[in-house]
Amino acid sequence: MKTLPFIFLVFASFVSSISHAAVDIQHWTTNVGSRVYFVENHDLPILDLSVAFPAGSAYDTEVTSGLAGVTKHLMPLGAAGMNEEAITNAFADIGAQRGGSVDADRASFSLRTLRSEQENALEIFNLILHQPDFPEAVLAREKTRIVSGLQEAATKPAYIANKAFMQALYGTHPYHLQENGEIDTVKALTSKDLKAFYQQHYNAKGAVIAIIGDLTKAEATAIAEVLSAGLPQTAGESSIPAVPFPKAAVKKSIQHPASQAHVLLGYPGVKRGDADYFPLYVGNYILGGGGFVSRLTEEVREKRGLVYSVYSYFMPMHELGAFQIGLQTKKEQTDEALTVVNETLSAFMQKGVTEQELMEAKSNITGGFPMRLDSNSKILGYLAMIGFYRLPLTYLDDFNREVSKVTAKQIKSAFNRRLNPDDFVSVIVGAQ
Repeated sequence: MKTLPFIFLVFASFVSSISHAAVDIQHWTTNVGSRVYFVENHDLPILDLSVAFPAGSAYDTEVTSGLAGVTKHLMPLGAAGMNEEAITNAFADIGAQRGGSVDADRASFSLRTLRSEQENALEIFNLILHQPDFPEAVLAREKTRIVSGLQEAATKPAYIANKAFMQALYGTHPYHLQENGEIDTVKALTSKDLKAFYQQHYNAKGAVIAIIGDLTKAEATAIAEVLSAGLPQTAGESSIPAVPFPKAAVKKSIQHPASQAHVLLGYPGVKRGDADYFPLYVGNYILGGGGFVSRLTEEVREKRGLVYSVYSYFMPMHELGAFQIGLQTKKEQTDEALTVVNETLSAFMQKGVTEQELMEAKSNITGGFPMRLDSNSKILGYLAMIGFYRLPLTYLDDFNREVSKVTAKQIKSAFNRRLNPDDFVSVIVGAQ
């Protein structure tokens, strides 16, 4: 009986001892133009690696919606003649774990393996990235599954609300496109489409490689060179157009039999690396991002009992990601709940935050930050983000310092410059 998976899980249960104040990020570019971000950590005999590409749903079109997501999904389901079962078993036999994700900006693949099995794990991982087959039979099967999922999702109020919100907020901008696509566009996808998308968007010049683990820079360099050399050597990164701002308020009410109304409202927010990011981040913690200590929760839930939960957040992207406020409430309480939300936001923007609120928010944010970096896999996620969005290599070391520098004046100024509640987009699914 093989024991490697068990051993791997035992190792994975430990956390990295890297201090958040001592994350030494090394950066270089491979011979073919891929950017590499590396942290050397010998605490555990494990290698964590991810590769991200500018290949998210924002690179789809209305006609090809879903192409980015399906391309990424099919790559591990057949590569270099190996079928899905063979690939899955090959990773399982050596206790390696493969993952990945896709959003509007990027598609990514990740690998975690014991150092003793590194060579075997990387061989399979590289086949997935270098030689995806996109077999027709697998594509047909997966399209049926995805379409079935889309049909089911189309009945769910949360899905309906999010889709309508993104369409209303972004209009014709590609950020409104759904990662899973549309039923008709997914049905129309062909293996030829996937191969073309792969060749265009999974190229070496656009790849961002993040590595952390029990290896030296020389070893990391060798891994990155092999990985990047096998990728398509086509043109560089594609671009995402700037996000336009709404010119007037948009309000959409959608009927649904659910007992509760799902409500979303918001406005284009910030980009990654935005100068206003930290004032907006700390301010939003006070407004609606801090859970039970936020104003929205206090006003809408605690004082009036109108919702079980209410939240707000900024989602920084390559271009302006959404600022969003969300809540669920009984249908008959929708108008009252929205009135309280709008009054709370208005008071927040007009009067700003108190020094007590600011002090407590900073303490909670900075006090919890080390927990975000208590494992190699969490640090890997930050490495990938820093690399993909070209953030400073000192981002992790600077985070708490930047939070601590935020003032009440900066928060008020940033919110009033960046948000225009008069032109907010709002969507209610389950309206009476």
